[in-house]
Amino acid sequence: MKANRIVRAISMAAVGALALGGASALAGPANAAKTSVTIVASNALTSFNPSQPDSNLVSNSDVAYLQGFGFNYYDNNMNLVKNTTFGTYTIVSKAGCGQAVKYTVRPGRVWSDGTPIDGVDLLLSHVLNSNAYSIAAKLGDPDNTNTTPKFDSIGYGGVYSNNIKGTPTLSSDHMSVTLCYGSFQPDWEIMGPGPSPVHTLVHLAAGKTTLQSLTANKAAKATFLSAFLTKNTAKLSAYGAKWSTVYDIKNVSASTNKLLFVGNGGYTVTSAVADQYVTLTKNPKYNSGPAMQAGITKITYKFMAEAAATQALANHEVDIYQGQPTVDSVNQLKAMNGVSVLGGTNSCFEHVDLRVGDSQFSEDSYTGPFAMSISAAKDAKARDIRNAFLLAYPRQAIVDTLVKPVNSNAVVVNSSFLLPGQTGYTTVVAGSGVSKFTTGTQAQRTAKALALMQEYYPSAGIGSDTLTIKMLWGALSNSRRAAEFALAKAELNKIGINLTNPAYTGSWSGQLDSNDYDVAFFAWCPSSNSQTGTNANFRSNGGNNHIGYASDAMDAVLDKLETKLSSTQVTAQYLAAEKLLMKDAVTLPIFAHPAVTAYTTGLKGIRPAPLTPNLVWNYWQWRY
Repeated sequence: MKANRIVRAISMAAVGALALGGASALAGPANAAKTSVTIVASNALTSFNPSQPDSNLVSNSDVAYLQGFGFNYYDNNMNLVKNTTFGTYTIVSKAGCGQAVKYTVRPGRVWSDGTPIDGVDLLLSHVLNSNAYSIAAKLGDPDNTNTTPKFDSIGYGGVYSNNIKGTPTLSSDHMSVTLCYGSFQPDWEIMGPGPSPVHTLVHLAAGKTTLQSLTANKAAKATFLSAFLTKNTAKLSAYGAKWSTVYDIKNVSASTNKLLFVGNGGYTVTSAVADQYVTLTKNPKYNSGPAMQAGITKITYKFMAEAAATQALANHEVDIYQGQPTVDSVNQLKAMNGVSVLGGTNSCFEHVDLRVGDSQFSEDSYTGPFAMSISAAKDAKARDIRNAFLLAYPRQAIVDTLVKPVNSNAVVVNSSFLLPGQTGYTTVVAGSGVSKFTTGTQAQRTAKALALMQEYYPSAGIGSDTLTIKMLWGALSNSRRAAEFALAKAELNKIGINLTNPAYTGSWSGQLDSNDYDVAFFAWCPSSNSQTGTNANFRSNGGNNHIGYASDAMDAVLDKLETKLSSTQVTAQYLAAEKLLMKDAVTLPIFAHPAVTAYTTGLKGIRPAPLTPNLVWNYWQWRY
């Protein structure tokens, strides 16, 4: 199974709870003998490895979460909970380290194939997150935009890579790993290694197609350790080739290689049909996390459009709905018998990003209308066109039309680092310069946008289609995103911009680095509270920087966020970063996602959390 990679998530606050009704007065069908849970999702699974750039999607990471467990997790109050069932971690003294952290696996933990888990299983995290190791082992320079490293990991270029010193130290009993940081890291608790069944990677590279004996597994783990310590390029490259590709499947049957799904979580993937469903079955050897409630032996994700999803819940064909709700779907949910409906919190936020250069993973050069340039005249024009686009982007109309009917307290979000209600948000918004995109009515902002356009395109106007902009946003099955696109297209049409590419029928997330698109809108869904989590989105060559934004000034600000700061100093750095984003006009947040969870009455333990994985964070507590 894929590595439980180092967390690289956005620091976010909770969104206010929705004012929805509680459980229906009428009880649903009897659940006494029910042993399965079916969850409906609007976005289909695209890979079983969400740590790759093209597959870092919530749908993929939710399935991975059910299959893996590490040293900690977040609860529904955004508290970081230490998972002492799996192991412990603590700051220790070590010469030459600004901060050393020791991670120890608790004896007796096993993978789903019965293989003992130890510190060797923590070492793949270093391979996936350290630029220096990748270069030293001749696996590729992650900063080289012309080639892809042997391990095509999203983890490179982050806080871990920038601060780790040397190679992790393995204890003599192989149960502990110690990491050495050059200086104190504020997010050290969520930056540590996660376990990966490295023996399966060795077997896959050797062409094995079935689970192997315990003796063979121990030998394979020893082979991996040797390759890791000696930086054996040939062997590590073979492992990387498998890690980067072999999990990119959508169909799973009894004949699928079971080495792909060895994990230490509560469930293991047993079947899947592309774009339809994926089923996970209870892992009988699970002992890496909190004790499981009895009864739930199978969890299935079904992928379907919004309208079909709500009807499926009404028909009791699925047990849990948590999608991207519209006012119609919420009203339908609240009217259902035998269904409980919860408002909730969600830290996902929608945003619109303008491509300004080549991302770390681009294979060609972006030369579109938003491109930053070393030519002063071209750069000024591109910045003006970016400002015009964002001025005319109807954020308030999107919130009023699509979000407020679901959450009456919804507001336009005006920071890419903080959400409304989080400490520092008001200060950052007041000083960032975002006011140029909020002052006046939309009609007034659109008029300013048209004036900017006409400086370069005098004939620009309503319906002139003076400038075609290609927008990436997803698939038509996501009705709220389709409605967002329609609102944006209508308003931008007034300044002569023709938005095209209304839907992508394939794995749209895999296109985020493509220079075929000028702009994209989607959601960042953080999985942690982190002072530095947003760094990867805006750092030059950052793992989540899909738009090719490169700014020395921004990098300097983000570097400071990787040091020990007071809350006031953190806010000051967020403000400095936001000022640069507003000056360069490369992105705008739009709204925080309203959270609606509906489930079959009688299913207990459903407590949605703000952070990803919002719904399944406590799957071990579920029961009928």
